[in-house]
Amino acid sequence: MTTQPTVEASAPDPAVIELGLDTFGDVTRDASGARLSDAQTIRNVVEQAVLADRVGLSFFGVGEHHRPEFAVSSPEIVLAAAAARTERIRLGTAVTVLSSDDPVRVYERFATLDAVSNGRADVILGRGSFIESFPLFGYDLRDYETLFDEKLDLFSQLLTEKPVTWQGTLRAGLTDADVFPKTENGLRAWVGVGGTPESVVRAARYGYGLMLAIIGGPAARFRPFADLYRRSLTTFERAQLPVGVHSPGHIADSDQEAWDEAYEGFEAMNNTIGRERGWPSYNRLRFQHDVGPDGALYVGSPDTVARKIVDTVRTLGAARFDMKFSTGTLSHEKLMRSIELYGTEVAPRVHRMLAQA
Repeated sequence: MTTQPTVEASAPDPAVIELGLDTFGDVTRDASGARLSDAQTIRNVVEQAVLADRVGLSFFGVGEHHRPEFAVSSPEIVLAAAAARTERIRLGTAVTVLSSDDPVRVYERFATLDAVSNGRADVILGRGSFIESFPLFGYDLRDYETLFDEKLDLFSQLLTEKPVTWQGTLRAGLTDADVFPKTENGLRAWVGVGGTPESVVRAARYGYGLMLAIIGGPAARFRPFADLYRRSLTTFERAQLPVGVHSPGHIADSDQEAWDEAYEGFEAMNNTIGRERGWPSYNRLRFQHDVGPDGALYVGSPDTVARKIVDTVRTLGAARFDMKFSTGTLSHEKLMRSIELYGTEVAPRVHRMLAQA
């Protein structure tokens, strides 16, 4: 048997490293501790995107969910509102649950967003780690894998922006179907992956960028997936495409301040989801491990967070790092401060450290 050679992580170019933000539109609380309305939370997300653009960040992603902890179920509408008030930042999802959506409608919505934003739309597609959308839209969870495989295949053909003839088993086929609007320069598309080899190979086979969702453990644990992706692109005779990282984080003026601000939100969110999935209760000891070198939380001062991002980018040869900056009940005001520090303090440090290396 021939052993596959190890593919070295590409040295990141500090001039092209993209630093972005992701949010699920977590429903937060005001200064008095009262829960904000979904409507106010959505308006706050738009303001957060505006600030991210103003401080020079590269990307703002909004996730799709259909549950009470998160206010955003239609990311493209929120992103369109942000597009009207921003100039440079790319806008996309984190992620679009393609399995319970229709690929034609997803293409149409993002092509429209791309027009409204003057070519700044990204789409990140995923199977969905939350499954509430499947029964909501009439899909059978027993078809979980097949739904994503078939819909990703169809979406890949739609991205060519030429008439499509396609046949699957869980959706009506298409014959020479043309879909509108057309974009001016095509859509940039990624697949979000939680860490299975099959998902990594599938992203390479269809020619999507790879967005690794690292929400537990050190980034080095995901190096084999980045290497597998690059080998797979070569096997499928595709040009090398970018690897990105999505991980939670929060920034304040000092490590202790960031930890104290973030902990309550991380505890609340982990315990809410944990009750559904059988996780143990979250505690401060686990949190302090997660914000350390071997954890997946980028929480701390600008210098601490910048150094951790640089380590991750170098380890994986990543071209983009997206910090999921909203978690649980952390207030809008603290989120805005975190965004400001990310753009004005963390980003320059990251670029400088990578350039020096």
